[in-house]
Amino acid sequence: MKITKTKKSWGIILLLLVIIALFAIYPVPPQAPIQYYDRETGVLNTEKVAAEKWLVWLYNNPVGEATLWALVKRKLVSSLYGTMMDRPSSTKKIQPFIAEFDIDRSSFQKQEFRTFNDFFTRKLKNNARPVDSTATSTVSPADGKILAYADISNSDFIIKGYLFDILSFLNNANLAKKYINGALVIIRLAPADYHRFHFPISGNVSSNTRIEGEYYSVNPLALRKMTEIFCLNKREYTIVTNPLFGDVVIAEVGATMVGSIVQTHKGDFVNKGDEKGYFKFGGSTVVLLFEKNKINIDADLLLNTLKGHETSVKVGEKIGVSMIRH
Repeated sequence: MKITKTKKSWGIILLLLVIIALFAIYPVPPQAPIQYYDRETGVLNTEKVAAEKWLVWLYNNPVGEATLWALVKRKLVSSLYGTMMDRPSSTKKIQPFIAEFDIDRSSFQKQEFRTFNDFFTRKLKNNARPVDSTATSTVSPADGKILAYADISNSDFIIKGYLFDILSFLNNANLAKKYINGALVIIRLAPADYHRFHFPISGNVSSNTRIEGEYYSVNPLALRKMTEIFCLNKREYTIVTNPLFGDVVIAEVGATMVGSIVQTHKGDFVNKGDEKGYFKFGGSTVVLLFEKNKINIDADLLLNTLKGHETSVKVGEKIGVSMIRH
């Protein structure tokens, strides 16, 4: 029986689909759990990761990687998901989310929410996050897990042999020169965290600079495969000038399914602990850059980072002190 050209084409397409399907279900290698130190207790905990199987597949399976490149990292996908989280129907996701991640509701300013994003960008009660008031201290700008490096130019970032690329991150050669031998602090916000970010020091504040980019996940499961993610993703930064800390860069990095980064602060002067803005849905990151010889980062944060683990922190919690003496 003669095989027509159309049947042959459909046969090839079917074969390709079968091959793709087989690759898609091909098991990925087991992943090491994400562990972090609880700063209060000193205990090493294992993090519960939202959509963990999905993340592992995206960054470790050939079909997943193709999907990541073609769709998931694109702004359109994150924007569409963010729009869905702004719909009243998204409220049905709130209670299961709170239950899954055991989120304490007692610190919320309000208990009823109009949409999932309304819940996600929730404000906390005024006394929920005390801010360290010592003049010489700098504090965490967000709730999350922290990595800290005293000298960016001499520290492995995530993976041995990879250094944080300040020039690519800031996209400004002259500004990057100021921080080449400085300190780096990275606070990663998981989806279950409080998603408003605050100023870590007081001082005069510059205008906001935006850098367009992709929307890769900032979860360690992704960073293990792509250490350059922070320099590829959409990001914004502001510089706060303080006589005790010099010029401090405060940068917010977008990520997969982050609807947007919203800046809420006004004026050209801020106090330590003031709200700077918030992330809409998704895990995100705040990055701090300090000039050389301006900050002594707390020893426990440096030690835990050296061990290859993050440390849990809260907004307003001291993370370092000024090296400048007055």
